[in-house]
Amino acid sequence: MKQFDKSVGVSSSANGEAFEVETRVKSNDEVNGEYRLLILDAPQKVLDCQPGQFFHLLCPVTSQNAPYLRRPMSIYGFYPEKSELHFLYKVTGEGTRALAELLPGDTFNVLGPLGKGYSIRDDWQQLLLVARGVGLATLAPLAQEAQRRGRKLTAICSARSPEVLMSVELFREMGAEVITVTDAEGSSGMENIKAIIQDKIGAGEVDALYTCGSNRMLTLLQEIGAEHGIPGEIALEQQMACGLGMCQCCVRSFRRNNQIVHERVCREGPVFDMQEAMGW
Repeated sequence: MKQFDKSVGVSSSANGEAFEVETRVKSNDEVNGEYRLLILDAPQKVLDCQPGQFFHLLCPVTSQNAPYLRRPMSIYGFYPEKSELHFLYKVTGEGTRALAELLPGDTFNVLGPLGKGYSIRDDWQQLLLVARGVGLATLAPLAQEAQRRGRKLTAICSARSPEVLMSVELFREMGAEVITVTDAEGSSGMENIKAIIQDKIGAGEVDALYTCGSNRMLTLLQEIGAEHGIPGEIALEQQMACGLGMCQCCVRSFRRNNQIVHERVCREGPVFDMQEAMGW
């Protein structure tokens, strides 16, 4: 397959460069009643990724949908040995409706990898991640990296019901202890999740906390982290126009050194220190 690619000179990538490339769709299948998995055949240069980074996707124009701007989407998986790039998404608007119409063999333009991803310090040997719904997509590559580094991982996966729980088997394949909580079972409340995390901390099984997106989860983990002196990171979700840091569309406020500072989620993030992030 002949592919077009070029460096766009983007320094917002944690790896120093981002590339605009034409990929080819390998599959675009439903995972369950709410989510789809898009697998792309991608060139090696865009597969030098970090967990938590994202791509800016040029959604196709179809007879029913004509999205104007690119859509930012977290990386669900990157596999250089298979030349594959994976995205897990929920069909919610014009852009994702257009994505859902992609068929195997179609070409698809992506820009990335972009942004700053998650980090795993040398003294963070036992990691705990917690997220809900499609937010787990952002954390899936972190599980892969934890396994590669030989770290112990606990994943708390939350959803409305057991039928739409995401990434459970993937996390187990990565050697994680998986704890599932759902609204339908009455186990997904913040107090129960807090109790689960507190038990893990009491057993000495948490060196760092990770999450994505949820304001309630951010507030909870900030409280737990501050109480026990445990560091953490959060990948923030934000509307973006350019994805490169030029348009200032994704600026958010952070607490740092006793001041309020403003940074771009697409360039200085999307991953930030959990205690510096501010709720919304």
